[in-house]
Amino acid sequence: MKINVIRSSAYLMAFAMVMSCSTIKNANKTQKGAGIGAAGGAVIGGVIGNNVGSGNNTVLGAILGAAIGGAAGGYIGNRMDRQAERIEEEIPGAEVKRVGEGINVTFTQDAGVFFDTNKSNVKGASAATLEKLAGIFMEYPDSNILVEGHTDSAGAADYNMNLSKQRAESVVAFLKTKGIAADRFTTKWYGEDQPIGDNATPEGKTKNRRVELAIVASPELKQEAIKEVGN
Repeated sequence: MKINVIRSSAYLMAFAMVMSCSTIKNANKTQKGAGIGAAGGAVIGGVIGNNVGSGNNTVLGAILGAAIGGAAGGYIGNRMDRQAERIEEEIPGAEVKRVGEGINVTFTQDAGVFFDTNKSNVKGASAATLEKLAGIFMEYPDSNILVEGHTDSAGAADYNMNLSKQRAESVVAFLKTKGIAADRFTTKWYGEDQPIGDNATPEGKTKNRRVELAIVASPELKQEAIKEVGN
């Protein structure tokens, strides 16, 4: 398994780094509270990784904001471990990261989900990839999904913003046709505002033309976790 996981065994070291790292001062209250209050070091590791420059601030923020911490957070984390493993097994083109109590999945133009230039419809290999993902979401109905759309810097900023919206909504619409309940989804879009690659290079632009997911516990799973192990 190649999933990028930040394990809780590094908690003490990560905590010390967070307390001394000037970048954490720029984190909002939700990020700080979730990071410091969580039982494991995975969330704190995620905060460090984000501030180093992973670029996906909003996805990380969604995962941190949904965390409940404590033993219940560990219960949820174990569930997310299994779901992340399934995604890794079934979708080799997905970049899967386990962060705290959630999962970050990134699909780029050359890794899993493709769109024609200036288009937003899901077809071909992208449809096959998303169909596999829908199957996994059916296996784990107690998770909710944020879908974000992003673009490179080619073209006007307002055009890119709308294109990123259309692509994120297209992915969600496709997953709904496969039986995933509409109330499990949140959709956001950021155009060219959150690059993870260098827009000055073709390779960087490819990375930036992406759809990114945050998978977090549903309210029902949180209640189950608290009932089973407390908080």
